Amino acid sequence: MKKILLLATLLCVAPLWGQSKSKKKDPNEKNVFTVVKELGRSSIKDQANSGTCWSYSGQGFIEEELIRIGKPQYDLSEMFVVSHSYRDKARKFVRLHGFLNYEQGGSFYDVLYVLKHYGAVPRSVMPGLNYGTTRNAHNELAETSKAFLNAVIKNPNGKLSTAWWSAYTGIIDSYLGELPEKFNWNGKEYTPKSYAAEMGINPDDYVSLTSYSHQPFYSKFALEIQDNWRWSESYNLPIDELMQVMDSAIDHGYSFAWGADVTEKGFTRDGLGVLADLDEVQSKGSDFARWFGSGSDKKAALDKIIRRADCPEIEPTQAYRQMGYDNYQLTDDHGMTIYGKAVNQNGRKFFMVKNSWGETGEYKGVWYVSYNYAKGRTMNIVLHKDAIPEAIAKKLGLK
Repeated sequence: MKKILLLATLLCVAPLWGQSKSKKKDPNEKNVFTVVKELGRSSIKDQANSGTCWSYSGQGFIEEELIRIGKPQYDLSEMFVVSHSYRDKARKFVRLHGFLNYEQGGSFYDVLYVLKHYGAVPRSVMPGLNYGTTRNAHNELAETSKAFLNAVIKNPNGKLSTAWWSAYTGIIDSYLGELPEKFNWNGKEYTPKSYAAEMGINPDDYVSLTSYSHQPFYSKFALEIQDNWRWSESYNLPIDELMQVMDSAIDHGYSFAWGADVTEKGFTRDGLGVLADLDEVQSKGSDFARWFGSGSDKKAALDKIIRRADCPEIEPTQAYRQMGYDNYQLTDDHGMTIYGKAVNQNGRKFFMVKNSWGETGEYKGVWYVSYNYAKGRTMNIVLHKDAIPEAIAKKLGLK
């Protein structure tokens, strides 16, 4: 998940080419959403110029879990997680002689791992902005630290120097700030571990779920994606059961972290995600197709169609997902959280997604993502194991 900057049955109404002349719809009709279920969420954050959506969404998910269990609003430091993860990644990178993905990306598991092994701190204790800007700008940090590690593993003396680790951590600390050993918060002294203990979140209560047919269902495997550098495992479910988990979780008050491919044309910059069936659009000699021109005109027409309330959608299957994963069309791009459900005026079902691109887009940092988009473009989700319906949990050996 390193974008710098987030499913059941198809519920489209009849498209324009099937409408009677007496009831022709406005060809520019946009989605109007009605909330079905909305859970508590923490504030919208901005990862800015950093590939740290995994930390923002992971920490945002923990903040939402704290709301769920009745805790006050927390604002956790994403850069505390990023700093620890850089250190752990560097050790592994050197042990593997550089044969490990060392980039800005990571996974939801990194957040849980840091919470379990190192603790947590408030954002104000470690904002991670030690390099002269008020917003994240991580390219220099990433490139400089990687170049240093590549020099280390060239190993001209036949063994590692005794200075490399302190030199490396000096780079990370220079950009993100030193990791706090103790801090005061609301009149009380904490360590990161004591602060995490007081939060009352058990990282072992959370599981990752995915859906791919190249591995056995109802078993665990390490997702073969570059940013899963800790090689964490996910439980594998058929896609219809994964969708059942997602739907049921919201109904029962559980939000979840959502990893997804957001490179589809239907995932817009203004807060919408639909699995647009552009082949169907272009195959019809109708009001949809008449908008298609060439060059920039065609792009504008596509953008307009995607935003329509009755945009045709692909009905994704298990085979569709697998084909996309195998041919690099379904990729690990971005992490967000899902905290609610809504429908548009045509009855199409959507998830409500909290993004980490600031309060941008038409809905100020919230995205409405159709069930079909989630069904076709979900990489994995992380949620509390109690959110999984009992029958499915038993199949996974969790009950």
